[in-house]
Amino acid sequence: MDVEKVFKKVLDCSFQVHTALGPGLLESAYEECLYYELIQADLKVEKQKPLPLVYKDVKLEAGYRVDLLVENKVVVEIKSVDALADIHMAQILTYLKLSECKLGLLANFNVRHLKDGIKRVIL
Repeated sequence: MDVEKVFKKVLDCSFQVHTALGPGLLESAYEECLYYELIQADLKVEKQKPLPLVYKDVKLEAGYRVDLLVENKVVVEIKSVDALADIHMAQILTYLKLSECKLGLLANFNVRHLKDGIKRVIL
């Protein structure tokens, strides 16, 4: 499936979850519900996928974990914070580099309208 179609499905599922739950829950709750919706949309999804860091041909298990990796094409990083910060953008950019994906979604579910908490990130 084309990466843009995957991204669109991820966005649609994110809006479904936010409409059903609203703001104020833990990140883990949104992650589980979004995972469920993506599976229901017939997408291949891995949650809490470990990402090793390769340094000078040495593979290091540095503790990096992607919230959701969809179809091995789209990295989804879920937040439930008052406001997204630069560190959140740095985090998803790191995950994109380590996963060798080009497209990511940084989603802050702790907002009144999800459109205000969505960031499309391209590497």
